[in-house]
Amino acid sequence: MSIDDDPVTTLDDLRNDLARRYKWTPSNGATVDPAIVDADMAALDNDGYLIWENLLSADECRQIKATVAPWLVHPGRNSFEGHHTQRVYSVLSRTRICDRLVDHPRVLAVLDRILMANYLLSALQAINIQPGESAQLAHHDDGFYPIPRPRAPLAAATIWAIDDFTADNGATVLYPGSHRWGKRRPGPDDPALPVVMPAGSCVFFVGTLWHGGGANTTGNARLAVTAQYCQPWLRPMEAYTLSIPRDTAREVSDDIRRMIGYSIHPPFVGAVDGLHPQRLLEQP
Repeated sequence: MSIDDDPVTTLDDLRNDLARRYKWTPSNGATVDPAIVDADMAALDNDGYLIWENLLSADECRQIKATVAPWLVHPGRNSFEGHHTQRVYSVLSRTRICDRLVDHPRVLAVLDRILMANYLLSALQAINIQPGESAQLAHHDDGFYPIPRPRAPLAAATIWAIDDFTADNGATVLYPGSHRWGKRRPGPDDPALPVVMPAGSCVFFVGTLWHGGGANTTGNARLAVTAQYCQPWLRPMEAYTLSIPRDTAREVSDDIRRMIGYSIHPPFVGAVDGLHPQRLLEQP
């Protein structure tokens, strides 16, 4: 009997039917030593975050900085975006310079374990905190999904230091262990940790971890790139199927293509006219 002829009597039958048709291909994270990923997962479970230093070279940081610099024009529209902070949205639709950050094997290896197969890219932004910026409101990145805490994270994020992160130039401030909290917000007695790391480093944290951009009391700006990811059954922050042309979708890596929506969450979430969205890229 072929797959098309298999009887479907329950929702699980349907889910398994399409899961076999559209099997999830292992991501590039499979190239990372499982023992290394085990250690990363232990740190993430305990603290809610982990830091990888020097994943990018100084030259790669310079290239990213030079590429995004012309787009760093407008300050934020409110105190959360930052009145002295410049943001570039939808970086993926503008340049390929940050692709390596999105699909870096160390990142994907952890995402493969904490999110469901065919997880999505939710946002890719450049954030430039300028001198005089105040500390950002503490928040957790999957807080806009209306599911009560405590719970497993629905999302995860990376923040890549393109400039050095220091305690006084706007380094991200984390609340270690806050991913396990219930409804409460951080208070004045909760220990906060600025993520001090050299340019080229990356901090990874789950969507339930409380954090915020730090104040910049120096005379220099602090540039970062953040990539955020979410479960495949959630709506991402940035609508990549609208902002990214099909020609661009054909150019990016298989992992990125899957993460911008050219994938199926079985049984049929993400389908186009009842078919796998990948077929759209096969058309002229």
